[in-house]
Amino acid sequence: MKKLGCGFITNLPVCLLLIKIQMPGPVLFIQERVGKDGKLFRCHKFRSMIVEHTGSSVSVAGESRITPLGAKLRKYKLDELPELWDVLIGNMSFVGPRPDVPGYADKLQGDDRIILSLRPGITGPATLKYRNEEELLATVDNPQHYNDTVIYPDKVRINRYYAEHYSFAKDLQIIVCTVFGRKMTYNNELI
Repeated sequence: MKKLGCGFITNLPVCLLLIKIQMPGPVLFIQERVGKDGKLFRCHKFRSMIVEHTGSSVSVAGESRITPLGAKLRKYKLDELPELWDVLIGNMSFVGPRPDVPGYADKLQGDDRIILSLRPGITGPATLKYRNEEELLATVDNPQHYNDTVIYPDKVRINRYYAEHYSFAKDLQIIVCTVFGRKMTYNNELI
C-alpha cells in the first residue's frame, strides 16, 4: 500500500465529496466477501469504477471501467478507508488476509483452510507483497489466469504462514509498513 499520510481519517470526507461530484452514482461500493469461519459479510469501499460494468473480479491498472478519480483512490489505497467501518463492527481487523470474493475461498483445501479461522484484514503480509498487484497484472497476457495460477496460490501460502505464526509485533510492523509504504522482511522474504 502506498503512504496514506498521518491525516488519513480527514481524507474520508474529501474522498466522499470528490466521488459524489466527479462520479455519478453511489459513493460506496459494497460487495459480499468471505469472512471469518467462511461467513459472508458486506465489505465497504469507496467506489472506483463506473456504475454499469461487467468483467472479471480481477482488476488491472488502466482498464476502462476504473475512473480517473478511482485510479487515484486505488493508487493511494484511499478506496479502502470505508473498511474502517467493517473493522469497527467486527467483520474485519486491521491486519489479516484480505477478504476474498465467494469462489476463491471455496478453493482452499486441507491445511490452507486455516486462513478462514482468521478475521480478514485491511492489510496483511500478502497485501504488502502485492501492493502493486494491478500494475503487475497489466503486464501479463492473461491477468485472470496469472492471478489464479501464480498470485492467488502465493497469497494463500503467505496467509497460511501468517495464521500459523501470528505475532502482535509483526502486526504492528505490517501496519507501519502499510501506512508509510515501506518494505519488510517476513518469513525470510522481502515484502
